[in-house]
Amino acid sequence: MSGAGTYTPSQSGRTAAQPSGNARRFSDQARIWWREIDKPLLFLVLLLMAFGTVAVAAAAPAAAEQLGRRGIEVGEFYYLKQHIVWQVMGIGGMIAVSFLDRDSARRLGIVVFALFLFLLFLVPLIGAEKNGARRWLEFGMSLQPSEFLKPGFAIMLAWILSWKLRDQNLPVLTFATAIMGLIAGLLMLQPNLGATILFGGIWFVLVLLAGVSIQRIGALIGGGVVLLTAAYLFYDNARYRIDSFLGGGTAFDQVDLAQRTLLAGGWTGSGLWLGRRKMNLPEPHTDYIFSVIGEEFGLLICALIVLVYLAIIGKALMRLVDEDNLFALLAGAGLVTQIGGQAFINILVNLQLFPSKGMTLPLISYGGSSTLAVCLTIGLLLAITRRNPFLKRESSGLKDLFERPKADRPQAGHKEDRA
Repeated sequence: MSGAGTYTPSQSGRTAAQPSGNARRFSDQARIWWREIDKPLLFLVLLLMAFGTVAVAAAAPAAAEQLGRRGIEVGEFYYLKQHIVWQVMGIGGMIAVSFLDRDSARRLGIVVFALFLFLLFLVPLIGAEKNGARRWLEFGMSLQPSEFLKPGFAIMLAWILSWKLRDQNLPVLTFATAIMGLIAGLLMLQPNLGATILFGGIWFVLVLLAGVSIQRIGALIGGGVVLLTAAYLFYDNARYRIDSFLGGGTAFDQVDLAQRTLLAGGWTGSGLWLGRRKMNLPEPHTDYIFSVIGEEFGLLICALIVLVYLAIIGKALMRLVDEDNLFALLAGAGLVTQIGGQAFINILVNLQLFPSKGMTLPLISYGGSSTLAVCLTIGLLLAITRRNPFLKRESSGLKDLFERPKADRPQAGHKEDRA
């Protein structure tokens, strides 16, 4: 008792009865995060990653056997064990990034862009060559800078294009196009035509949403055709892949083997670890894992996977429909384009509807840097689309962008973009 007749608890008693300040702050942040995060989108992503573990388990024995043919002996489920480790690391990073506020996510994206653009400059100089392409840096593990550059590129481009809200006379399209041209040149030195096409797709979607005139869009499309023609004429790798695709391929071409493997299981599949064609399929755990899924789990499961990808794209776009911040709208659209574009290029290659591009199936394929990069992309998307459900939006977002006159467009999102 105190002298005034009131009980004063001891310091140790207060410590035992109340959580620490740091624990309380984290608890509050977690509650806010859970309230604002796009929970259906997070669930769909985790669902695909869980099935990706099963798919890698199906493909791992074939990948290990092919490695053994080159004199490197590993366990039958070596790739599965590695994949689980990368997935755990990726999910941890994804959740951590999704805790960021919008401004912090923008800053992280810009830092990622600057760092991996620098590393992309190093690839032609000191990069490791695999399968005739120089795309990787060896730092104790294989790191493909272009994988991490994708989300940074989408964030950086969205930030640059959003400058037009401050000054309509800024040459934002010139800046964006110059960055795209620089990256395309570095990628074609590897060569990496598939990544160049994906970066070009992100760039095109963002400049389109930023309000480029029809005349400029036509000029951009014409420029893309010219560049693709130049790639065919001057890059042997691109010419070979395009010729193989247009010529229908042979029984020994990768895309033909992939299509045959995909269709071998029929509608319901041969069953887990019962597929046989996958044993001769190159890169069954990465580029052509969709074909392994078709053989062992059936075309119905393949169709379900396509629907889940469409649901992820649709859910993210629904989140952007009434977004009143131009940077968030453009960044979210760019990140969605990256995930959706990469997924459907991979699937079309497996269906022999697109030339082989050496591109993994995001959230499903085995990968080290590719898994971490995709999880970074999703984390940034979740952070940028976080939203207080109790706050009303000030404009109609995407609908506002397309329906309002050009003179009025800069009004959308001006409050948040000044920050």
